[in-house]
Amino acid sequence: MKKVLLGVIIALMLVLIFRSCVESSIYEKSLEEHSLLIEQEIKNVSKLVVTEGHFSQVYTYQDSRELFGPLFTADKKALVVVNAEVQLAYDLSKIEFQVDEASKTLNIIQIPDLEVKINPDLEYYDVNADYFNPFSAKDYNIIKRNVRESLMKKVMDSSLKTNAEERLLSELSKFYILTSSMGWKLTYENTLIENSFDRVYLKN
Repeated sequence: MKKVLLGVIIALMLVLIFRSCVESSIYEKSLEEHSLLIEQEIKNVSKLVVTEGHFSQVYTYQDSRELFGPLFTADKKALVVVNAEVQLAYDLSKIEFQVDEASKTLNIIQIPDLEVKINPDLEYYDVNADYFNPFSAKDYNIIKRNVRESLMKKVMDSSLKTNAEERLLSELSKFYILTSSMGWKLTYENTLIENSFDRVYLKN
């Protein structure tokens, strides 16, 4: 009788050990599949999020040079009409992340910064210069630099920047939907994302 009871106990132990091993294997396989799915999803959205626009402005350039003191000056000026094509983009292939299977967490380490490309077309009108203060390559470089700085300020204050951020947040929110559906957590710089990505996470 004791031998039979011992045999039953051993058989139950073997069954439990086998089930434990099988369940552990299934759990580990599930974690691995989830990890691969998350990484694949991130690769799927690794693209350029682009917003484009057009800006126009009129820029006046003036420069004066004193001759023999402030009573006599040599002046030069130019009227510049600027038309610029602008592109704002987030390169999502630059997202840095970690997948932690142990804690079932996807941690976004770094979101790429906004990239702004400005392609200005400058047309010069009413270019006047004194013999003692002629236009030079330096003047044209100053004009280009000032125009670019002015356009950059307009772009950053415009709705283009807001639209680009909204598109970025839309893409990032896909990660929250994915991790939530699998019972995983999503963090950004080790801060738990409880609803969805918000504008406060973006760098200005």
